[in-house]
Amino acid sequence: MINKKWDIVLANEFKQDYFRNLGIFVKSEYKNKRIFPPYNNIFDALRFTDYDEVKIVILGQDPYHGLGEAHGLSFSVRKGVKMPPSLQNIFKELENDLGIRRENSDLTDWAKQGVLLLNSIMTVEQDRPLSHKNRGWEIFTDHIIQALNAREDPVIFLLWGSFARSKKELITNRHHYILESVHPSPLSANRGFFGSRPFSKINNILKQNGKKEINW
Repeated sequence: MINKKWDIVLANEFKQDYFRNLGIFVKSEYKNKRIFPPYNNIFDALRFTDYDEVKIVILGQDPYHGLGEAHGLSFSVRKGVKMPPSLQNIFKELENDLGIRRENSDLTDWAKQGVLLLNSIMTVEQDRPLSHKNRGWEIFTDHIIQALNAREDPVIFLLWGSFARSKKELITNRHHYILESVHPSPLSANRGFFGSRPFSKINNILKQNGKKEINW
């Protein structure tokens, strides 16, 4: 079980052949290789942020592939783990935007406030980025985005980088919000991520819609 409402929303996907085949592949990979995140954490993004609770989606591509980094939430790493450069840049922008100096690299508190930290590909082999690409995860997570798009309650989609921005075509209902920029990685952050002020923009939108702002 993932979470009560997600289980209902995604019930039809769990019955599809692609999802059964994905399950067989993933179980075999975990049995024979070092795969991240830990098996029990694969669906933590959905566990911590149920369907009706989603205010914001921050979309990543696939989990961190270094030892001990990924734990089921996009861009997040556990306390005590060396902070990846992209997350360092996210926190730099957070400080520049709202004056918040955040040191806790575990973003579970964001997830519990309605921030769905979703990776499009939900598993990866150690030191092999995108190793689980085109195995079925993208079909599953595209359906998650489409299910959120179908909601009447507005969702803020935060799309960082070309991969995340490619999902914009799935967000067709105009009452949702799309905030996009280049990726926060060191290769691109200086080309438009820094100065994009996503955190204040999100809180302003939430406030306008009568929703509680995120405590970043």
